[in-house]
Amino acid sequence: MFGGNVFVDDYPTLIGAKDAHIQLTSWEIGEHKGKIKIGKFCLITPGVRIMSAENITIGDSCMIAHGAYISDADWHGIYDRAKPVGNTKPVVFEDNVWIGDSAIICKGVTIGKNSIIGAGAVVTKNVPPNSIYAGNPAKLVKTLDDAEFNTRANFLENPAKLAKEFDALDKYSLGKNTLLSWLRSIVMPDKNN
Repeated sequence: MFGGNVFVDDYPTLIGAKDAHIQLTSWEIGEHKGKIKIGKFCLITPGVRIMSAENITIGDSCMIAHGAYISDADWHGIYDRAKPVGNTKPVVFEDNVWIGDSAIICKGVTIGKNSIIGAGAVVTKNVPPNSIYAGNPAKLVKTLDDAEFNTRANFLENPAKLAKEFDALDKYSLGKNTLLSWLRSIVMPDKNN
């Protein structure tokens, strides 16, 4: 985390990795006072970079996949490449937005509620609510029904039930593991795995 104007609301899930840190940067130089605000129940995965010289607002229950890049600035002047920051325009994600793996969200973009941005997309223009956009430049692929969405807030609303379901999943996934099979894996490791 770089800079002082970063706010993450309640119940976030931030996942980092040794080789893919999450980077949140609010750039403060000259007239630029970057701000990042991340809403409740958001999921941010390894390698995500969010860099602000003006303002980036991420609504509640948003999900941002591995390696996505979100920026509200050019980071250099167009004609004066030594000029830091360049032009800026705010970025807004409304609630329940999903950003795919390695997508790039450029300055001045608003992504409407419930919309999905495909993996590797480059978004340079606003995305309306309930839409799927993909490609470079990102274009409309599908319009979603205006249905009731099951969000991360719904997923996390009952922690006791969620813990019980995860325990059941672990028991199912690990059910065939035994002490004997573990010892065998140490003494005679399977060379194919």
